[in-house]
Amino acid sequence: MQISATVVLAIVIIARLRRITHARSRTDEAFTVFTAVVFGVLIATTSWGHAILQLVGIAVDATR
Repeated sequence: MQISATVVLAIVIIARLRRITHARSRTDEAFTVFTAVVFGVLIATTSWGHAILQLVGIAVDATR
């Protein structure tokens, strides 16, 4: 069984965001942002990423 890097990053991001909010270090915040950006880059090339981009575009057009 293979596990995609995108799936692993999604799990890491969800786990980090579900933690109780308390004072976080800059390193902790930077790591969360870095994993979210890498996840976005990995998912952008997939058909699911294109669908999300289209939905966001529709939402932006609707708010103008």
